[in-house]
Amino acid sequence: MPDGSFALPRLALEERARRACARVAPLWPLRDFVAVNPFLGLADRSFLEAAVTLRRVAGRDLLPKPEGASIEPPSVSPRALTVADVLDATLGTDWSRRVTDEIGKWAAAWSDEGQAAWPMPWRDLPFYAAWRAAMAHDRAPEAMGLAGFRKTIAAMPEDPVETIAATLEMIDLGPEASDDYLHRALLSVAGWAGLFRQKGWARELAGEPDDTVLNLLAVRLAWDAALFTLHDVPRFRSAWADRLAAPDPEAPDLSAALAAVEAREASFRRRIIDRLGPDPARPAAPLAQAVFCIDVRSEVYRRALERVAPEVETFGFAGFFGFAVDYVRFGDGAGSAQCPVLLRPGVTICERVAGAAPAEAERIAAKMVLSRRLADLWSAFRSSAVSCFAYVETIGLAAAAGLLRGVLRRPASEGGLAALAPDLSPRSWNGRSTGMATAQRIDAAETVLRAMSLTDGFGGIVLLVGHGARTVNNPHAAGLDCGACGGHSGESNARIAAAVLNDPLVRQGLAERGIVIPADTWFVAGLHETVTDEITLFDTDRVPPSQVGTLETLQRALAEASARTRAERAPLLGLASEADASADTARRSADWSEVRPEWALANNAAFIAAPRARTRGLDLGGRAFLHTYDWRQDRGFSVLELIMTAPMVVANWINLQYWGSTVDNEAWGSGNKTLHNVVGLFGVLEGQGGDLRTGLPWQSVHDGTRFVHEPLRLSVFIEAPEEAMDEVLARHDAVRRLVDNGWLHLLSIRPDGTVARRLAEGRWEPETTRALEEVA
Repeated sequence: MPDGSFALPRLALEERARRACARVAPLWPLRDFVAVNPFLGLADRSFLEAAVTLRRVAGRDLLPKPEGASIEPPSVSPRALTVADVLDATLGTDWSRRVTDEIGKWAAAWSDEGQAAWPMPWRDLPFYAAWRAAMAHDRAPEAMGLAGFRKTIAAMPEDPVETIAATLEMIDLGPEASDDYLHRALLSVAGWAGLFRQKGWARELAGEPDDTVLNLLAVRLAWDAALFTLHDVPRFRSAWADRLAAPDPEAPDLSAALAAVEAREASFRRRIIDRLGPDPARPAAPLAQAVFCIDVRSEVYRRALERVAPEVETFGFAGFFGFAVDYVRFGDGAGSAQCPVLLRPGVTICERVAGAAPAEAERIAAKMVLSRRLADLWSAFRSSAVSCFAYVETIGLAAAAGLLRGVLRRPASEGGLAALAPDLSPRSWNGRSTGMATAQRIDAAETVLRAMSLTDGFGGIVLLVGHGARTVNNPHAAGLDCGACGGHSGESNARIAAAVLNDPLVRQGLAERGIVIPADTWFVAGLHETVTDEITLFDTDRVPPSQVGTLETLQRALAEASARTRAERAPLLGLASEADASADTARRSADWSEVRPEWALANNAAFIAAPRARTRGLDLGGRAFLHTYDWRQDRGFSVLELIMTAPMVVANWINLQYWGSTVDNEAWGSGNKTLHNVVGLFGVLEGQGGDLRTGLPWQSVHDGTRFVHEPLRLSVFIEAPEEAMDEVLARHDAVRRLVDNGWLHLLSIRPDGTVARRLAEGRWEPETTRALEEVA
């Protein structure tokens, strides 16, 4: 084995290795699956340059193929090929797949979150050390023909960086040629690398380096080192020498593919610009307001509600309603982060049984904990490596009836939801401080209302409507929930916000800060169930008598708006009528065999931050994220900065996840949903092994005949002074790169209703209909 002395100093080599690790996008586990830009690590270069890089390093597509155009198929630069790649090409082996399979089985064992009956003994070690310990006992590689594999790995350095250096020295790869090789090596296990990257996400946000992905890179290179050592075959060694001597290939010309995309994007923007409303004034004296998440599904519902009840003013705001909380559901021992993944929870809120005495609440909690433990024990018995056989033999036929009921019938809805409520009172729980003091509540309430541009003109009822999706037999269920709530349902955030805003002491504090909420205005929390488009309202028994009539009017309007929304979505679901939509969406929610209960955020293409009057009455087809924003109320443009650095970025992540899953699902999506197997409770494999799958299933972007998602980069329309937006970009390099490098389009809506687009060089150019027609 080499002595590990690589030509590059250790710090420089480690920097190159970490740069390769940073090219991988994080992958959140299934329980809080959120959309991620799969090309996040390439955002420091232009969109076109990233497409060329992925062609060169991975042979994968970032750009859709233009119809009728001649474009060369993806190919990998010889300088990026791994040892496994060259072996497969010269000797007809299958090592690329086998290496991914073998690494995957140990990555799954090391990362397991409770699925495995027999945990990996070395899980307390860093991944590279744990893998080396496992390799001392794993005879699988030698059974595949790699005699001496265990001895070879045992001779590798114990330090992961030194292993990377030793491998590069062994295969004679110089420093400059190593960047593409390291990147490609990680892409061969991109799913596991993404999971490991997410594990260190919080530390990276705090500016602390995380070595988990670096450990995985060392394991992948150790495999290449072993393959190289144990294949002293002239034909292979000659092919490897040719690979080292090969010149850099000419960069592919992807300009035609990008031009085709830009033409479709220009056509889409033209349809919006032509119909933007001219007057940003708010309607006078609304009966009520309804605040929905900016999610594209809310655009359809808001439009339906405004048609049914023109006297209702609707708003759009991120569905966590400004309350970044760690929410502990009643009876649980840990909470979930109910906020965008770009933020950290600032407070812990526990759930309580409304109206129950402490002793009664403890009794109910103990009963729930016992029930969950028994369920866990039964699940462990069924999945145990020994008892599972006895379970199948004795229970199999008896379970058939329950299985059929699950397939054919809708299960009873969960009861008691209204009896549970967030406990805002400051207290101690499991050694942690929970709840919110009055001063915290006032600060949060002011921030939220100003961010919503809702500081006056309050109606009698203000609905705060979170959203979530109820499905069964769906590993990616969290992907249908609220991304602003960290991949969870949003009712807890809505109920927290409503409770805070109904607090008399909070109202008093807000009045002192210039926000006067009428005494008889009442905030009501709700949940938009996006599979069935039903709206559930919480705590309606607390509405003051003066607003009971308003609430009843709203409930009738919501029922009609739900029916209209289902009818609008029916054709895309293959349904012929409104009656079919009502019955079939209920079935889809509970059908174990349903691969697409709803289309979620498919076909998203725009983000609009402006007063609702700009878009009210405009049919955006469920393709736009709508954020209410009035820059005239935004002192110091702090809300603008928040919009551009949080919801705009999250919407861009969603947009590019759908983009990648459509353009090249094999690389950036998760493949066929019917072949998924859950691994470790955190992810899915397609089949029995291989890389952890990322992105969205094929069924989330394709209906079996055609794509339902059109890959367009996000067009962001913001009604605000262009100078203010430039100042935000100047303070946030990562956001500026998204704009200047073409990962999204940033446009300003000017006071007269015309639109300008920010160009890469930093100037704004009017986006006229004629200019857009020329591009399209």
